[in-house]
Amino acid sequence: MARGGINKVIVQKAREALLARGENPSIDAVRVELGNTGSKTTIHRYLKELEVQDPRPQASGERLSDELSQLVAGLLGRLKEEGTEATKQAQLAFDEQRAQLESALETHQANLVSLQRQYDIQTVTIEAQASELQTTHTSLQAELTRNARLSQNCADLQVRVQEKDEQIRSLEEKHLHARDALEHYRNAIKEQREQEQRRHEGQLQQVQVELRQLQQLQIIKQDELTRLNRDNERLLSEARQSAKAVTTRDDVIERLNGELNGMKTAVAKADGAKEMLQEQVVALRDEAKRLNSAIVQAGTQANETNRQLHALRDELEALKVITDVPEEDSTAIDAARKP
Repeated sequence: MARGGINKVIVQKAREALLARGENPSIDAVRVELGNTGSKTTIHRYLKELEVQDPRPQASGERLSDELSQLVAGLLGRLKEEGTEATKQAQLAFDEQRAQLESALETHQANLVSLQRQYDIQTVTIEAQASELQTTHTSLQAELTRNARLSQNCADLQVRVQEKDEQIRSLEEKHLHARDALEHYRNAIKEQREQEQRRHEGQLQQVQVELRQLQQLQIIKQDELTRLNRDNERLLSEARQSAKAVTTRDDVIERLNGELNGMKTAVAKADGAKEMLQEQVVALRDEAKRLNSAIVQAGTQANETNRQLHALRDELEALKVITDVPEEDSTAIDAARKP
């Protein structure tokens, strides 16, 4: 029975069989022993290596007895039976181990698919949360910008309120100066009247002239007093308007403070949400790393399983090559046993 290829072990077995039968292990004899298979160059190389390793003398046909031929034939039959049985057992063990390895491989592949699916889900979740975090960050920036604008408006209003306070203080000072001037004028009139009254008896005509002059002066002063009163009323009206403006300013400041507190609360909430999302992103990244490690480990296990499967296949092929005895070898042994 022809085979696809030969090796040194097969050539060694054919050479030993020829030597056991008392034949010369030539290239043609070994090729015939191998069932007319194999390259003569390869057989010649293996024979040279075997001769270097085992330079035994060639046996002649006269030195080989029938009893030895029978023993060799029996040993060959027994070897063939044991080899066939061992091959069957090895085949069964190989099939069983192969089934186990294939089952383990399918299990690992299923686990790999499941881990890949989990990794994809986690990746999508991370991307969604990253997008949500970006949206929250954008909202936070907008709120911070609005808060800064409100703070600037509040500062501008405070500057305006200070300016109004300065105007009110200036008006109050003017009002005090006007009142002091009026009081001083009244005191001066009173003192002048007392002096005129003391000189009234001796200077009646002069007093009358002076009285007319005083009346004229009084009219002028009355006009000035009237003007001062009008100025005073105008100043009081401006003071009332300033007071109203101050009240309005206080209301605006209070409303802005309320809005500012609301913005601070919103910013605190946004900071809390941002920290929570960052913690979730870190946890999801750790989970993704763990899944990647599990995927790499599963792939390594699958590669190791494939390697073991290929090794078992190679061992089975080697066993088949070693234990496979050609039909031509059995025929040659039977011919050698005949006288």
